[in-house]
Amino acid sequence: MNINQIVVRNLKKNIKNYYLYVFALIFSVALYFAFVTLQYDPSMDETKGTIKGGAAVRAASVILVAIVSVFLLYANNLFIKRRSKEIGLFQLIGMTKSKIFRLLSAENSILYFGSLVIGIFIGFSVSKLIIMIFYKITGINSIATLTFSSKALTQTVIVFSAVYLFILLMNYIFIKRQTILSLFHVLSSSESKVKNLSKLQVIIGVLGIIMIGTGYYVSSKLFSGDFTTMPQLFGAMLFILAFVIIGTYFFYKGSVSFIFHLIRKRKNGYLNINEVLSLSSIMFRMKSNALLLTIITTVSALAIGLLSLSYISYYSAEKTARDNVPADFVLTDIKETKELKDTFKSNKIAFSETMIHVLQVEVNIKDILDSDLKGMEFDPNVTALSVVSDKEVDDIDVSPDDTLFTGYSDAMQKFVPFKDQGIIKWTMPNGTITQNYKGMRKEHLLSWTFTNGGMPVAIVDETVFNRLKKDLDPDIQTNPIYIGIDIEDKKDIEKANDIFNFLGFDENGTYHSLYEMVKTQKQLFGLTMFIVGFLGLTFLITSGCILYFKQMDESEDEKPNYTILRKLGFSRGDLLRGIRAKQLFNFGIPLGIGLLHGYFAVKSGWFFFGTELWTPMFAVMLLYTALYSIFGLLSVLYYKKVIRGAL
Repeated sequence: MNINQIVVRNLKKNIKNYYLYVFALIFSVALYFAFVTLQYDPSMDETKGTIKGGAAVRAASVILVAIVSVFLLYANNLFIKRRSKEIGLFQLIGMTKSKIFRLLSAENSILYFGSLVIGIFIGFSVSKLIIMIFYKITGINSIATLTFSSKALTQTVIVFSAVYLFILLMNYIFIKRQTILSLFHVLSSSESKVKNLSKLQVIIGVLGIIMIGTGYYVSSKLFSGDFTTMPQLFGAMLFILAFVIIGTYFFYKGSVSFIFHLIRKRKNGYLNINEVLSLSSIMFRMKSNALLLTIITTVSALAIGLLSLSYISYYSAEKTARDNVPADFVLTDIKETKELKDTFKSNKIAFSETMIHVLQVEVNIKDILDSDLKGMEFDPNVTALSVVSDKEVDDIDVSPDDTLFTGYSDAMQKFVPFKDQGIIKWTMPNGTITQNYKGMRKEHLLSWTFTNGGMPVAIVDETVFNRLKKDLDPDIQTNPIYIGIDIEDKKDIEKANDIFNFLGFDENGTYHSLYEMVKTQKQLFGLTMFIVGFLGLTFLITSGCILYFKQMDESEDEKPNYTILRKLGFSRGDLLRGIRAKQLFNFGIPLGIGLLHGYFAVKSGWFFFGTELWTPMFAVMLLYTALYSIFGLLSVLYYKKVIRGAL
């Protein structure tokens, strides 16, 4: 039998173990090629009104290569260890290490470059679909075309050829370092099965749970006013990151075994077949996989967190824009507003107008603050706020002794929280007015240029407003008037926006178009969500495959146990119930911890990204869980085949 026949026979023999690896490789190549095609697509930067997305896609493609490279190298390492006995047998029959290396390289090249060709073809086929998804998410009004990019092809071939060279190098080093005897013991030494629960392991387990809980607690306090300076915030973030990651490692190293040991102890050692196949197996295997599971859990949490935050931004884009620009169009000059209104009238666009006069007045708000603001560059004794009259605000009537605040941003409220009531003092060049603070309304009256970086707008009685107006500090006055124009028939919005831009008002920093702002934010956040979504999907599939490959290894190692259990009279159904419970733990524990990490990470600072938390975050978590569960199901099906062949 020549080497070509051996290659063909080995491919046929091992293809059942390689199919998911081949799928993941094809998927990775297809996604990378489609990404690079999108990067070189001229419509990305030439379509009118689009964002410059090429640089962002280019950066994402680099991260994508890093994820795929780690996965391919790790998967190759698992497979070559799996075939260590086969390599040892080849040496026993007289094959040299160089010849064995050429044999494995020939097999790998057929699988690898065959998958590369298929992946490029699929990537080209779906590139139009991906561009259409990109246009849909970002709101770009353009026609997607199917364009083959020779640059994308060249870049894909070069990148994945480089990864293949690293795989060959890894295989060469493995074969050169191993002796014939060691090759027959690689599998038995690759998994550490420590069946005694030591005191150190108990301490590590308890410490892991405490560290994770401490990290969660500090993250919940991150923006609650306890950390008011940048060094404090940065230090707290590093503390959370270190405690959660190290705590996760300790959790897998000791906590899981410790918890399952307590469960087993409560049963006095009397375990049914389901518990033997699930709890006992996980107790003795998770410790050896602690580092791998920590990495998978941490990156899963990162993917869930980034996906949630990007979707929160995208989901909240319209609401955030409406808070910043309360009307369809905002201007601050009466003459130019008249020009815009006249043009609307000539084009038969119906509209309504809101005009509010605005003052900038310094105020002492120390009495109503719910924090001492230590270390912050903010003086509560002298801060400038925009003030409007209740006469120009619908459905609001404020007494002469009271002040009502409105339109405070959620992010600012975390750093400068207000009480429900108290005393404020308006400070003028020639006097002071003391008033009662009557709480905060959610409604945003003015555009963001009037809010001094997100601070609220004060509503006072008309008489107080006139007193403040007569004694103003000219040095702090900015825009004296807010003019909001709302289009009555929303079908005319796009036409009205074109007129607004044609008149050149978009170039003025104090003039705003709500339609333009929503469009810009959806493009920006849509691009972010598009990139993070595909990177998250890539990591999910690669990490799911890694866990699946580990289960393949474990199932082969435990096959003799299944044979014994079948001979003792246990049915396939009995064993499968235990296997299902085992996979629930194997895939559920990393997923559950990753979801918890992601939840607390998002919960601590989501308000910087949008106005809605629960719907976007739960949507991301449910989708991630559903996709991750597929690999658990595939593992159960593989175990089913192993159990069927055990007797």
